[in-house]
Amino acid sequence: MGEMTRIEKGANLGAVVVPFIATLAAIVLLWNSLVTPTDLAIAAVMYLLTAVGITVGFHRLLTHRSFQTAKPTEYVFAILGSMAVQGPAISWVADHRKHHAHTDEEGDPHSPHVGVDGGTRGVFAGLWHAHTGWLMSTQGRADWKRYAPDLYEDRGMRFISRHFVALVYFSLAIPALAGFLLTGTLLGALTGLLWGGLVRVFFVHHITWSVNSVCHFLGSRRFDTDDRSTNVFWLALPSLGESWHHNHHAFPRSAVHGLKRWEPDPSALIISALEKVGLARNVIRISPERQAERAR
Repeated sequence: MGEMTRIEKGANLGAVVVPFIATLAAIVLLWNSLVTPTDLAIAAVMYLLTAVGITVGFHRLLTHRSFQTAKPTEYVFAILGSMAVQGPAISWVADHRKHHAHTDEEGDPHSPHVGVDGGTRGVFAGLWHAHTGWLMSTQGRADWKRYAPDLYEDRGMRFISRHFVALVYFSLAIPALAGFLLTGTLLGALTGLLWGGLVRVFFVHHITWSVNSVCHFLGSRRFDTDDRSTNVFWLALPSLGESWHHNHHAFPRSAVHGLKRWEPDPSALIISALEKVGLARNVIRISPERQAERAR
C-alpha cells in the first residue's frame, strides 16, 4: 500500500490527541472529586471488553490463530477489538503479521530499533516511533492480500473492517448510554462518555503501544530469538498478559504468553474459560520440554 493520506494522518492524530486531552480533563475532575463509582465501573468494564477484543481477538485469535472458534464468536471478538479504536480488524492483523515477518528489521512497522541513529536522541526517536510515531507513517500500510488473505477473503470480516468508523462511534455511545441509564441524568451520560469512552481509549491505546515500544527495549529474555523482544513484568496485568512479549516472539502461535506460573496472563485464562464452555477449541500450548529446548 502507498503512503498515508493527510486524512488518515489527521484521523490518527485526532485519535491520539483527543483521548489525551480528555484524560487530562478527567484528572482535574478526579482531583476535585467530580467522579462517581458508576463512572469508574463503566470505564473498567469498557476497558476489559475492548482490551480483550485486542489481546484475545485481534492478536491471539485473528493474527496468530492460537485457537479456533465458531464464526459468530470470531466476529464478536473482531467487533470488540474494533471498539478499542486501533484500526480496522484486517488492517491491525496485517500490520502485526508484518511485524512478525520483519521483527526489528527493515520493514517492521513499529520497531524502536530500525532507522534510528545511536545515542540518546536515537533511543528516544526509536521509542517515540514504536509507541506513537508509526501511526503517522506506517500504520495500516501492510498489504491485506499478502499479510491477511484469510481475513480479506472473509466477507463478514471485510464488513466489520469496512464499518470501523461506525464501531468507533458505537464504542463511545455505549458508555454514554450506560451513564444515562444508571444515573438518569445528562451529566451521567457525559461523565460516562468521558471515563468509559475517551479515558478508556487513552489507556487501552497506550498499554497496547507500550508492548510495541517498551517490550522491544527494556525487560528480560530467556529464549533464543533473532529479535529484541522482551518480557516486562509490570505491564503484565494492565496488558492482560501481552507484555510477556519475548515469550510470544519465541512461540508466536501459543495461546499462552505467560509461560511460567509466576507470569500472570489474564488473556490465556479467558481462552481457557472459553475452551471449558465449548467456545474455543484446538488451543495451542507449548510444552515445558519444548520451552527448555528453545531456551538452550
